[in-house]
Amino acid sequence: MSDYPVNMTIKPEVTAFFDPDTNTISYVVKDPKTTSCAVVDSVMDIDYAAGRISFGHADRMIAFIQEHNLKLEWIIETHVHADHLSAAPYIQEKLGGKLGIGAKIKVVQETFGKVFNEGTDFQRDGSQFDKLFEDGDTYQVGAMTCFAIYTPGHTPACMVHVMGDAAFVGDTLFMPDGGSARADFPGGDAGTLYDSIQKLLALPDEMRLFMCHDYGPDGRDIRWETTVGDEKKHNIHVGGNKTRAEFIAFRTERDATLGMPRLILPSLQVNMRAGRLPTDDSGKQMLKVPVNGL
Repeated sequence: MSDYPVNMTIKPEVTAFFDPDTNTISYVVKDPKTTSCAVVDSVMDIDYAAGRISFGHADRMIAFIQEHNLKLEWIIETHVHADHLSAAPYIQEKLGGKLGIGAKIKVVQETFGKVFNEGTDFQRDGSQFDKLFEDGDTYQVGAMTCFAIYTPGHTPACMVHVMGDAAFVGDTLFMPDGGSARADFPGGDAGTLYDSIQKLLALPDEMRLFMCHDYGPDGRDIRWETTVGDEKKHNIHVGGNKTRAEFIAFRTERDATLGMPRLILPSLQVNMRAGRLPTDDSGKQMLKVPVNGL
């Protein structure tokens, strides 16, 4: 059983927003007793070849919150994403709310601050965010007490956020037929990821799990909601009591065949800054392309 303060009687209203360009699912999570809500893993649109930023995906979420007269209290990042850019500052400017991420963001900032040669102007203390979550930290969305579970392995800063009977897993797990995320990014580790997944699977079987990504394996429709029980039984990478050694062997072999995500270079530079675009010495927004840097 889980040692975390689970309350399965609270059933938040979860609305998903799918971004087909990055196969990302973002969420608006409403407290069932009040008009308060949280946003989880938002997306900022980028035309990488043209160097153009836009906010169509975020505007859909903002419109939904406004149309339903909701109060945005938290903007949650489950981790520093390597495959899409966060729209957190844009949403915060429009609607308010606090921006939170795992405390190990400082490790990610230190690592990629060096990769992108960011210099001393780039703060590596997580101060770009309003809250740095530690394992087991709680916070309020209206009357709903939520908590964070530290789940490293995919990245050093991954957190699962539990809101009532709903858990937002980031890239800790995929749908049962999707398995698990890679563990070969800097600071990632397959054994650590397995251990983190076991923490997640210790939650009640009825706990709803909401994915950050889905790729429709074998051509099925995109899906993003499952349960702990379904993952324990059917997940192709960790279900059915697969051992830690089996998972490490599979994950290591599989990761060696994977290329880098299409948007990894802009995503890391933006997301380690809490969704803000980097600038050059003149103040112009500018992204870097380190050669042989990752």
